[in-house]
Amino acid sequence: MAIVGGSIAGCAAALAAARAGADEVVVYERAAGRLQDRGVGLALHNDRYAELEADGYLDAGMPWVQLAHRPWLVRTEAERAGRAVGVLPFPFRSYNWGSLWQELRSRIPEAVEYRTGAAVTEVRPAGDGASLLLADGGEERFDLVVGADGYRSVVRAAMYPDALARYGGYLAWRGTLPVEQLPDPHEAFPEQDAATVVFPGGHMIVYRIPGPGGVGTNVNWVLYATPPPAAALRFDDPSVAPSRTATDLLISFQNTLMEEHFPDYWREMVHRTPREEMFVQPMYDMAAPHFARGRLVLLGDAASIARPHTGSGAIKALQDASVLGRALRSSDDLAVALHAYDAERAPVGRAILELGRNLGRAQVQETPAWAEMDQRAVEAWWQNAGGGTGFGGHALGSRPGDAEDTPTATPTATPSGFLREVIDGGVRE
Repeated sequence: MAIVGGSIAGCAAALAAARAGADEVVVYERAAGRLQDRGVGLALHNDRYAELEADGYLDAGMPWVQLAHRPWLVRTEAERAGRAVGVLPFPFRSYNWGSLWQELRSRIPEAVEYRTGAAVTEVRPAGDGASLLLADGGEERFDLVVGADGYRSVVRAAMYPDALARYGGYLAWRGTLPVEQLPDPHEAFPEQDAATVVFPGGHMIVYRIPGPGGVGTNVNWVLYATPPPAAALRFDDPSVAPSRTATDLLISFQNTLMEEHFPDYWREMVHRTPREEMFVQPMYDMAAPHFARGRLVLLGDAASIARPHTGSGAIKALQDASVLGRALRSSDDLAVALHAYDAERAPVGRAILELGRNLGRAQVQETPAWAEMDQRAVEAWWQNAGGGTGFGGHALGSRPGDAEDTPTATPTATPSGFLREVIDGGVRE
């Protein structure tokens, strides 16, 4: 079996294949550098973590930070960190991308061959397998090829040439900085908060993550907004890898947003972020018609891309790998196993894609009058946007929309006493 792509999705797929008893597993990772140096943050819903821990993909030994609350903050003249118009539960564990990758990579058995600097340029399917064409001119054939190669997947291109990522119309500005660099007062940003600064046309979410290698603690922030037209054109062509560089134009636009809409505390935090720790991420959407076709299989972002608002990017990749491994173990007939995998995971991919679009409209493209909202209004708005179903990922083994698929910590329309206490006493300065 070949696995194209060696990031989190690829490592999870390699673990799944090895546990399913594959005779040979080769991972092709195009990057020659150190993936563990990627220091951005990600968060995993507590319920989904518990499932993957039971399945052997995650454990408490991986460095993580427990989050619990998500205050929605608007700018005011009197409060340095802003005023909370509402607080939602946020039962997530946050991780450093590079550290999580390193932990998964270390679990891959030695029998698995993990090649770095090995770029696959084309996949050619055949009836009983597929051939990989490599950038160095080589060609290798396998009985099964798994695409874990992201939103510009060459494996997906061989299956569905027209299934291209589509630009959603806006960006995320992202950055990290050591927690020691936070402005004063530190009480403005409690440790378990995923603080969300909201403004007309976007928002920024901020939370703590483990530092590189699990040492220390960093702050991870992600600001969503629609860029000026002059900066957006290069994101429209899915066949070209967009630059992730935060250009002077994009930084200037970001600074203008912050001057107009951000509380002082959060504006200062972003200004303290080193330029080399900042980049931009275009929002893309895509879901392949099927996650398996012939002897080709897709998982992670190669199979479906959802906007990060869903809180399920890494979860989806890990779940895909888990289900693929279970399907391969369940049947000696490869066609039967791949059909079972596709039947379970393709509907989830489509549901998460739609949730990401809905949350993107609600939080960026059609934002409400934030300053006029209160706790009840925030909860009702979140439910209407779809945040009550599928946020944080769907339960393993469920179908989207099932009762057991709803996360346990979704708020009801009536604010709990706990939430009211947080608003009145735990968020404001």
